[in-house]
Amino acid sequence: MVHIGPVNILVVEDDVLIRELAVGVLSEAGFNVTEAGHADQALRILQAKARKFRVVFSDVQMPGRIDGVGLALHVGTCWPWIGLLLTSGKPVPRLEGIFPAIRFLRKPYVLNEVIGRIHEIAAASLKRPTERWNAEKSQ
Repeated sequence: MVHIGPVNILVVEDDVLIRELAVGVLSEAGFNVTEAGHADQALRILQAKARKFRVVFSDVQMPGRIDGVGLALHVGTCWPWIGLLLTSGKPVPRLEGIFPAIRFLRKPYVLNEVIGRIHEIAAASLKRPTERWNAEKSQ
């Protein structure tokens, strides 16, 4: 496995129990985790500290004015170096071809699978340094 260094993850999940479980497991796996209860809160966090994050792990169906798909499209446009792992128990639009950083994982998922996918996404984000530099330069 490629050494990816410290990885900061933003977990976006409206179900408190699922969010707490994901945050706990990812923290125990060595990731630095920040949590948000909905996409609007996630965008506020990203607008203040986007350079900090390498991965956003988000549910698709959430209350509020923006769902997980809208969040992914916004993140992919504004912060293209951030990898995205979306999850849902329901069918979602095909997004993996829109931005290279978007991946999808169907619920229910195995937590070790989440950890593995996040490692893959974080490693892939290292291959986009020009995009990261250009995005940071414009902020």
